[in-house]
Amino acid sequence: MPDETRKRLKRTTVIYCTLLFYVLAALIWWFISLEKQSKEIARQQYENLAARSETMSTLKLADEMQSITREEKRNTRKYIAEGITFLILIVIGALMVYRSIRKQFKLQQQQQNFMMAVTHELKTPIAVARLNLETLQKYTLDPEKQKKLIRNTLDETTRLHLLTNNILVSSQLESDRYHSAMEELDLSTLLKDCMRDFRKRFPDRVFEEEIEEEADLRGDPLLLQMLINNLVENAIKYSPKEGKIKAVLAKASGSIRLQVIDEGPGIPEEEKTRVFSKFYRIGNESTRKAQGTGLGLYLCRKIARDHNGDIAVTNNLPTGSNFAVIFKT
Repeated sequence: MPDETRKRLKRTTVIYCTLLFYVLAALIWWFISLEKQSKEIARQQYENLAARSETMSTLKLADEMQSITREEKRNTRKYIAEGITFLILIVIGALMVYRSIRKQFKLQQQQQNFMMAVTHELKTPIAVARLNLETLQKYTLDPEKQKKLIRNTLDETTRLHLLTNNILVSSQLESDRYHSAMEELDLSTLLKDCMRDFRKRFPDRVFEEEIEEEADLRGDPLLLQMLINNLVENAIKYSPKEGKIKAVLAKASGSIRLQVIDEGPGIPEEEKTRVFSKFYRIGNESTRKAQGTGLGLYLCRKIARDHNGDIAVTNNLPTGSNFAVIFKT
């Protein structure tokens, strides 16, 4: 968290705690005042009773004194009950407001990080593509070098295309403006096509497949392709170059299981549910080296749920992560 945001959060917390302390102090003062008032009323009643005691029988005098004592104790119990009730409500409300404020600060910081990440992610492929095109324009290169530069440029434009798609589709899904084109499709064929594209884009990476045939599913081809691409992109991003990336598709009774397995550093146990949150990225923003915007896995969960499925991540032994999407058919 940047220093400015940390200072703002600290300042807000101090002001909030001061106001909360004032409310609690007012509650305590209210209880003390009412208790004093009750005792003063009881004292005056005792004095009035003492003035009339000569004209009253001993039995009636005792009954009147007990009645005054009971009334005083009843008032004390009432004030204590009301005070405890108000205290509980104040504490619950204070905790809810405090959590809401912290959540708002956290979301604001995540959005700022997202904007910085998007800016970087957009500038990098544009800069690389422009440099490659300028090189091709200025110099006469041999065919092999030309092919390499063209392939590199296409890779960067593909990366740019995936990024803009993630942002646009995420926005449309959030606002319910995306019109899903649900149709019967073969997930096996779709997964094979995606893996073939990744092999062309990353010829130096090791990809493996275990794809069961005719895994029929009703869904949106574009969204499911985006889900697969994001999972594989994530595996490439966090895996060593020599690490193997494996795609598995298997049918079961009433479900289809899609897995993307990598040999990266893995995900800490406490982070395994957070990685699917919007804008969330593992690690410190100032020291993080991996590229990304924090939208990929969030979109994966959103797409999986829109297709009557769910996504989870487990460890891949001895190292790495295993992202599994289970579609109910």
